[in-house]
Amino acid sequence: MNKPKYIFVTGGVTSSLGKGIVSASLARLLQSQGLNVSIQKLDPYINVDPGTLNPYEHGECYVTDDGAETDLDLGHYERFLSINTSQKNNITTGKIYQNVIEKERKGEFLGKTVQVIPHITNEIKENIRNLNNKNNLDLIITEIGGTVGDIESLPFLEAVRQVIYEEGPENSMVIHLTLIPYLSATGELKTKPTQHSVKTLMELGLKADVLVCRTEKVLSDEIKNKLALFCNVRFDCVIQSIDVETIYDVPIKMMDEGLDKVTLEKFNIKKSEPNLDKWKNFLHRLKNPTHQINIGLVGKYVELDDSYKSILESLIHAGAENEVKVVVNSVHSEYLDKDNISKNLSQLDGIIVAPGFGQRGLDGKIRAVEYARVNKIPFLGICLGMQMAVIEYARNVKKIRYANSTEISEKCKDPVIDLMTSQKEIVNKGGTMRLGAWDCEIEKNTKSYESYKKKLISERHRHRYEFNNNYSDRIFDDKFIVAGSNPDTKLVEIVENTHHPWFVGVQFHPEYKSSVYNPHPIFVNFVKASLKKYLNK
Repeated sequence: MNKPKYIFVTGGVTSSLGKGIVSASLARLLQSQGLNVSIQKLDPYINVDPGTLNPYEHGECYVTDDGAETDLDLGHYERFLSINTSQKNNITTGKIYQNVIEKERKGEFLGKTVQVIPHITNEIKENIRNLNNKNNLDLIITEIGGTVGDIESLPFLEAVRQVIYEEGPENSMVIHLTLIPYLSATGELKTKPTQHSVKTLMELGLKADVLVCRTEKVLSDEIKNKLALFCNVRFDCVIQSIDVETIYDVPIKMMDEGLDKVTLEKFNIKKSEPNLDKWKNFLHRLKNPTHQINIGLVGKYVELDDSYKSILESLIHAGAENEVKVVVNSVHSEYLDKDNISKNLSQLDGIIVAPGFGQRGLDGKIRAVEYARVNKIPFLGICLGMQMAVIEYARNVKKIRYANSTEISEKCKDPVIDLMTSQKEIVNKGGTMRLGAWDCEIEKNTKSYESYKKKLISERHRHRYEFNNNYSDRIFDDKFIVAGSNPDTKLVEIVENTHHPWFVGVQFHPEYKSSVYNPHPIFVNFVKASLKKYLNK
């Protein structure tokens, strides 16, 4: 097994500077030179995982093949690198303390007093190194969430210091992402916040080898020299990260700035020319569309893009594949009613009803499904969106008046959507849903088969409720069909309306498996159908 090199990415001055995008961009550049690279995220919050967090708190919860509920940055890692991440790629303070406490309860510390150092830091180090287990990695990039100076991050940063001490400075490095603010009143870029941030990092025993400076203005050589001098880094290791048009421009910008070059020099690895032809081709198609279409995203968190990050990125991938610009119109389902529905949806070329939990906004989602069905607008329902498609058809076509989900009404008369049998005895909410990759067998002569071009697929799930098979005969007919189901449990995975140009509802989350190099076929064909509608106007 390879002894990997370790790259640690820290943040300073402010949060939300894009550590995940910079980490993924560097990984993409290193991967394109033949190196085996993976990324992990260390999150300082005490939640064991984001699974129980409201999207307003932390954005979307991203799910991996092995069923880990993780930070949305793992979505960026997978979309940029076309690799599968796992529970090893996202470690939280909650998970670390939970593991240590479980070990203490089992008596594994031989009666010792359990302390942050060495027990918590040892657990963090073990998780950092475990990413290489059976992966034979050349480089491990570890992104530390939050900002240097946060109380919550201190154990992680101390563990990083220890890893660098143990592995040796020749086998490890720190990239510090920071902000260079521009003061419009004076017309100046200010370096002082970065100087203080690097000073705080040094007080914790860590030295920044590279500064990646987020900025809205070009950094002059004078400013770079100043940063190099006061922050104790080489001039060529002051990397400018200026605002760009899309996140997919960042790898190209980082290559132009030499981030991969200084990284490989640090580790004495010979640099070769990155093979980014496929990436550049994607960017060309993304930026040179032949048409523009409008897709409505109907959900209850639409005011926050991060809540549906993977769906939005999947539409970008599918748009580039079809050489069309996808403009997403956010439609808040809570405020969608019979009086404004036509105003909100009539100009759309396609409609997506988003996943979610709880009762708020469900009536609006059902109205959106009905509008798409009746007006022959291409439709994609994801997870809860698929369930709302079933309820809409049951109520409005099959005249099952009280058709509902027990998530909405526990004692409803006709529970066409019901709590899964395996979920009925579960009390704890965290990590207990139907999670991760499950098989689906697709029926031939369906839109889904046309998309996937194969009978057996595997997709990621995150739900507690499912279609109640006791209602199969009452709901499904020659117009509304089961297009895919799990071969073992017979769970309904895909429904389709065959008397519609393109109407597909999926119980799983296809957005979790779309990437730059492999746009998801469901999204590709949905966008293709929406483009066809646009062209036929």
